Amino acid sequence: MRQEKIQIGNDIAAMLTSSDFVYFVSYKGLSTAEMNNFRDKLYAAGANCHVLKNRVVRKVAELNGLEALANTKIVGDTAVVVGNGDASAVAKVITEFTASTKEVLAPKCGYFEGAMLSAAEIKAIADLPSKDALRAQLLGLLNAVPTGLVRVLSAKAGSIINVINAYKNKLEEAK
Repeated sequence: MRQEKIQIGNDIAAMLTSSDFVYFVSYKGLSTAEMNNFRDKLYAAGANCHVLKNRVVRKVAELNGLEALANTKIVGDTAVVVGNGDASAVAKVITEFTASTKEVLAPKCGYFEGAMLSAAEIKAIADLPSKDALRAQLLGLLNAVPTGLVRVLSAKAGSIINVINAYKNKLEEAK
């Protein structure tokens, strides 16, 4: 095998194995300007888009132990979207771009944490809130429990103080 092909295989392997998520999208019929716009939006979301041969991706996945990806047959013109970080932000970019291009660009499948994703699952990931929004919701839930406890305890202490004040007032009136 030529040295160039070995280097390309190593580059693709590094890209696939170091990414948190991989999405495969069809792009047939997309103009160059639209593809560049799509790549810019992906880059802003922390991802990159590469056009690779399906056979090469499958072979690299097989050689690097990515079994689910190696056993998936991907056909047609396919762009590979890879990235690290927030998978839902990138899925949102893909689904928004799908809607704006009248489904010329559309998700095919994805690879996330050792499992293959369908196009419907990618759309479901896009509907999830961002990591920051989920963290804020979790912090709100965690903060609600101690806040409620403090309110209950302060209400009990307040009622005891009210009883003591009423008793004090009653003693003062009796004098």
